[in-house]
Amino acid sequence: MSHLPERKEKNCLNCGTTVVGKYCHNCGQENIEPKESVWHLISHFFNDVTHFDGKFFTSLKDLLLRPGFLSKEYMLGRRMSFLNPIRMYLFTSFVFFLIFFSLYKVDENIVVVGINKDNIDKIDSTDLKELSNLNNGKPLTKEALGRQFDSSSITLTPTKYKSKKEYDSLLSAGVIKDNWFKKMLVYKSIQINEKYRYNKRLAMAKIVDKIQHSIPQMLFVLLPLFALLLKLLYIRRKAFYYTDHAIFAIHFYIFVFIAMLLIFGISKIISLTGLSWLQYINIALVLIIFYYLYKAMRNFYRQSRIKTFFKYLLLLGSFSFVGIFLFTLFLFISLFEI
Repeated sequence: MSHLPERKEKNCLNCGTTVVGKYCHNCGQENIEPKESVWHLISHFFNDVTHFDGKFFTSLKDLLLRPGFLSKEYMLGRRMSFLNPIRMYLFTSFVFFLIFFSLYKVDENIVVVGINKDNIDKIDSTDLKELSNLNNGKPLTKEALGRQFDSSSITLTPTKYKSKKEYDSLLSAGVIKDNWFKKMLVYKSIQINEKYRYNKRLAMAKIVDKIQHSIPQMLFVLLPLFALLLKLLYIRRKAFYYTDHAIFAIHFYIFVFIAMLLIFGISKIISLTGLSWLQYINIALVLIIFYYLYKAMRNFYRQSRIKTFFKYLLLLGSFSFVGIFLFTLFLFISLFEI
């Protein structure tokens, strides 16, 4: 409901129907003054996204303290008192990834093979310009290179094939007999070495950054697969449709997002204060995530503890397998995109 004043006129501004009461019975639009302040526009946006009129906090409380309850209520059709799970998922995932990408940034400062404190002076302006282009366009100076190239510098050991031409000639001569997959990896390794000048640190930073930015897509793909695994585990429960399992999966995802935000916050406090004992809280939060899943399955599907625990273990095992497979797939995609 809007906090803007009600119009004295009784014609609906949307469809022209005569309004009886505050809402148009024909199209449902509220009969209020059309002029809005900036503050009202902003608050209206947050109301639309999260229903801060009470639904959000009610849903959040039940989600955190009553595992499986929201999913059960949604399945039974009692939905008006709670925030729509899709809307809640979009809001929490947005906040989660906003904070995640703010806290975890990949250091892409480069380290170049063959450069050390003894020969940095030999680098000319052309070399510095070329190295800056490799370094995401960030300007480099000899002083900056001197700070980077110490005994802790990590570099990529070159492959035994210095170029694609050399590798192809060995293949043609029959000296090596690699299969198509091995050849694909060698070609990519040579390409990465040439592109990043045998710089392991920069190449790994690029790969890690690519994988990090693939996490939202990875989790999005895993969500329907998670629901599918639940469908298979409870295939004999005809009352549960795939969409019911999907809603359960969404609510669990939301809980994980919230728990992980707490873990991120505690980790940041630890890095700033050095209070290492706070790590025990993070460990407890991880254990709570696993316990929450079991408790939610028990409350939502209403089976015995033994059955629920057995299916819980099957779910963890199968989901881990699917997750590892998907991560490997995204890793290869990231490797071939850098």
